[in-house]
Amino acid sequence: MVMSFRLRRAAVKLGISLACLHSSDMRAQDMEARIGRFYDSTGWTAYGLGITRPLGGALRVQLHGDVLRRIGGIGTLAGGGVDVTAFRTGRQGPYLIAGFSGGLGSESSNNFTEDWASWSAGAGYDLFPVSFLSIGAEGRWRQLSLGRRKGLELALGLALHVGRRSQSGGNGPGVRTDHDAGRARNPIVSPSLAAASRTLQTINDSIIATATEAMGRPYTYGGTGTGGEGFDCSGLIQYSYGKHGIVLPRRSIDQAREGRKIERRLRLLAPADILTFSNRGGGVSHVGLYIGDGRFIHSASRGVQISILSPDDPYGRWWYQRWVGVRRVVQ
Repeated sequence: MVMSFRLRRAAVKLGISLACLHSSDMRAQDMEARIGRFYDSTGWTAYGLGITRPLGGALRVQLHGDVLRRIGGIGTLAGGGVDVTAFRTGRQGPYLIAGFSGGLGSESSNNFTEDWASWSAGAGYDLFPVSFLSIGAEGRWRQLSLGRRKGLELALGLALHVGRRSQSGGNGPGVRTDHDAGRARNPIVSPSLAAASRTLQTINDSIIATATEAMGRPYTYGGTGTGGEGFDCSGLIQYSYGKHGIVLPRRSIDQAREGRKIERRLRLLAPADILTFSNRGGGVSHVGLYIGDGRFIHSASRGVQISILSPDDPYGRWWYQRWVGVRRVVQ
């Protein structure tokens, strides 16, 4: 069903406003430049430049500027918009895309005298020849309010990955626990309690070791690591605990009810605690495994990685503001 011009323009403004509202608390991940062709009755060359950021779960958002120039004639459109992608994991593979754009321009001159709006939807494919640079191709159906133009748009993009990755070097971090410090402050410990403490530490360390062995595996929506595939956030937690005989539910919202609730304070966290996160005040939408020293391991848009939980660190603050709970399964 075709929307009226006014409704499309309102939708564009709303989409851009919502994206800008959240842009201040999301870290920049990729800078991407695109060139393509919009195949309507006459044909337009399309140029785009944008910044892509994680939105939560399998979704990412891109804020971009656009210029369209008529092929073999006079006509220019310029403006900006917002695209949302699903399953764009930061690695090679397909994804879905939809977006709104709007601005000023003219079909028959280079004067910016008329406003325009556009919606589009389609799919793309990312190629990653090197870690900091990627090339992708997109095909989408676009409908333009000006002249009621519509048609297929094909584009090639070049992305530079410039976002900070809170991930330690090497294959995994050293994990420090507070068990030894606790025993030093309390030198008189019964043999049975000391044995239980050592057993607890061994289980927790083993769970963390299993998770860190998965470092670098891609984010895969619905992934559980089966057959060498990637993980989603709850899939990694279920896998890490399951390898040591502890059965957890599949979904993050169900994992957030397991074990015992711990007060949400950094000083109270213990290795192997499950951290729960919520994007924009909704239900639990992400989980991670605490490994000590204010760090946690999780599967996010760039795959299995280590991030910081801190109100002071620029990237760590993004996660800290969305941290809503702690569950202790091994007790």
